[in-house]
Amino acid sequence: MSGCRSETADESMVREVLHEHGRAMMGYALELTRNRAAAEDVVQEALVRAWQHPDVLENGNGSVRGWLLTVIRHLVIDQARTRNARALEALNAPAEAVMATDHAEQVVDAMVVSDWLSRLSVEHRAVLEQTYLRDRTVTAAAEALGVPPGTVKSRTYYALRALRDMHARAVRPGEPDRPRISVDDPPI
Repeated sequence: MSGCRSETADESMVREVLHEHGRAMMGYALELTRNRAAAEDVVQEALVRAWQHPDVLENGNGSVRGWLLTVIRHLVIDQARTRNARALEALNAPAEAVMATDHAEQVVDAMVVSDWLSRLSVEHRAVLEQTYLRDRTVTAAAEALGVPPGTVKSRTYYALRALRDMHARAVRPGEPDRPRISVDDPPI
């Protein structure tokens, strides 16, 4: 072809290459990738490279099939290097980035805990709010609630025991600790 290629000539050239060498290209790509979708992607990219370099296909120097298979091999190698580089990036990433939790799970857990807390008596919720949410000592919580420290300790014990019981009833046997939400559980 001349320096100015037409769109029709390009399409026919790619069709001709695919018709003549497509089966060999696909077989080689499958052998290298062991994945049909990946092999199809590699063959398609090799055809794009052939379209970008029509001189290689027309000059008669060397084997066209050899050039195409070399392009496929280089593409597969490049993909493997990219995958390995990304794996190294993930290994070198800060633990917080790698161990990021699913936000949806946090929302569900917060809803479940909120539901369980709403089932506690007002006194038990107040004690847990003072000791856990406000991070107060037993003495400081007792002063804020206007009750003796022994009462704070007792209410904390029974409130936590009630939450543990709700959790035990909500977890399905044989599964990891994932709560089931049940609206039929009585308030405690």
